[in-house]
Amino acid sequence: MRIRISHQTRYIYESPARSVLQILRLTPRDSESQHILWWRLEPSVEGRLKPFEDAFGNLCHDFAPDHPVEDFTIAVIGDVETHDTAGMVRGTVERVPDPVFLRETPLTAADDAIRTFASEHGRHADRDPLGALHAVMSAIHRTIAFDTDPTDAATTATQAFSLGRGVCQDLTHIFIACARHLGIPARYVSGYFHRADGVADQEAGHAWAEAKVPHLGWIGFDPANSISTTEAHVRVAIGLDYLGAAPIRGSRRGGGGEKLDVRLRVDTARRQVQTQS
Repeated sequence: MRIRISHQTRYIYESPARSVLQILRLTPRDSESQHILWWRLEPSVEGRLKPFEDAFGNLCHDFAPDHPVEDFTIAVIGDVETHDTAGMVRGTVERVPDPVFLRETPLTAADDAIRTFASEHGRHADRDPLGALHAVMSAIHRTIAFDTDPTDAATTATQAFSLGRGVCQDLTHIFIACARHLGIPARYVSGYFHRADGVADQEAGHAWAEAKVPHLGWIGFDPANSISTTEAHVRVAIGLDYLGAAPIRGSRRGGGGEKLDVRLRVDTARRQVQTQS
């Protein structure tokens, strides 16, 4: 599948903000499941755009505008050729040892309710970890209703589980908490998802998890859709949780209140056909 992604994040401040610094995790890497055909990262204002690689091997950029800004946009656009690998993650950059992904974070810590849930639905994890993870994913999908209202970027796995509602970020955090409780390394993935229903305009990017299954390697699990990852998924960044893989994180001085406007379109790209006469 050839997927065209256009993602614009606009920041509007009440007054000019100074010392703005944005950390951008918006550039995907090639792997066996995806090939980046072309990709552009375009801030709307002049500034320093410095590429770097973080501890997890994500392709990142620092962006610092040259002058105080009141209104600016970070835009990415590109085409990605994807391939269905049955959820198996191959050809990725791996910078840290697997046990790091057993580490709890405030966003992914499990309470008694999550531990009980994980033990019940993943009770055969010792002899069939893949089956247990699929069972946990399906149970999360059935139990947690998709709802954009009650949670935000700071909502923890325990809070979302207690609410019984959340978005893809929340379902992913719950899955990671369950997998780690079962002794299986798991990590957060941020990226994009091409919807099968033809809806191209989306409110936000997508999130899912990867878990390290013995003898198979890393496998992608998308609890929001209750599927393993497919050619519809475009993988961008990984982390222990959302904070480590967030598309944009930043800081500033001044500026007052902030308005955020996100425009995202994930669609099938048209192939260019050349003819000769």
